Amino acid sequence: MKKYLPLIGIPILYYLCSKPNNQPERMEPFKDYYFAHRGFYNNEKKCPENSIPAFKKAVKLGFGIELDVQKTSDGQLVVFHDESLERMCGKNKRLTECTYKELCNYNLARSNEKIPKLDEVLNVVDGQVPLIIEIKPEGDWKETTKLLSKRMKKYNGKYCVESFQPLAVALYKKLQPQITRGQLASDMFKERDKNNIIVKFLCSNLLLNFMSKPDFIAYNHYYSENLSYKIVRKLFPVTNVAWTIKNSKELAKASKVFDIFIFEGFIPKQK
Repeated sequence: MKKYLPLIGIPILYYLCSKPNNQPERMEPFKDYYFAHRGFYNNEKKCPENSIPAFKKAVKLGFGIELDVQKTSDGQLVVFHDESLERMCGKNKRLTECTYKELCNYNLARSNEKIPKLDEVLNVVDGQVPLIIEIKPEGDWKETTKLLSKRMKKYNGKYCVESFQPLAVALYKKLQPQITRGQLASDMFKERDKNNIIVKFLCSNLLLNFMSKPDFIAYNHYYSENLSYKIVRKLFPVTNVAWTIKNSKELAKASKVFDIFIFEGFIPKQK
């Protein structure tokens, strides 16, 4: 009998490690929207990603908004995706090592737009459309999560949070258990992620769900056939969010797997 224990124990361990929160009804209010990735942007037409014009346009078109939050070195929450400023601002510096005053010296892409504070973005959106807020793992993600939770307690609009960092998702659960949370994931091996092999294995296969207890899983739609992700979808009634859909053909294909869609580069037909 003892020799069969591993065969019995491994499936049980997998089940326990990959189990999400199993409350899909928490995501129902978000299913009426497509979510504009970093706002409805065009980096070539002076409406750059994660900028005030991009968020205003998404609101005008009636799309939900996905955005990214990081903390500056002087404790300001700003909306920006990359770890480095190089791609969007032409400066080889990490955002988390800059003060907000320093960031005000840089323009986004080919525009005159600056990196906005989260406060500015929330004032523009003002609850008109729902938000998916990604907590970036760069820098002091714990402090970023705490500051975000504190700020969002004053926000009256509909929102949820997500992160690649399972501990950030878990921390937000502790700080605001009533807020819907998601685990961001992808096949890190196929993306040649810089993390070590153990982290890549655990995160790609959603084996840290026992810590984050997500209400939804936001998975890279290109890798929806990842075996572990397919098993999790079969085992649990979790809401699945696709990122990032770039055309109508991808949307049609992803619609067979996912419930909510983050898009960019085209205008999907409104739900």
